[in-house]
Amino acid sequence: MLLRILPLLVLANPLLAAAPHSGVVIHDGFEPSDVALFAAACAGVWLARRSMRARFRRKD
Repeated sequence: MLLRILPLLVLANPLLAAAPHSGVVIHDGFEPSDVALFAAACAGVWLARRSMRARFRRKD
């Protein structure tokens, strides 16, 4: 039964899709996700540098 309905579902799927994006993007500053990604990258670099410094300090 499901195999008979499957082609109809595949054909009907584009008909149920939302309208496409207009293509116009309005840039009016940083998004919160941009700030969060930058902060996460800074924290990662800081943690990596801190652990590398501690590692090389222990070797001496």
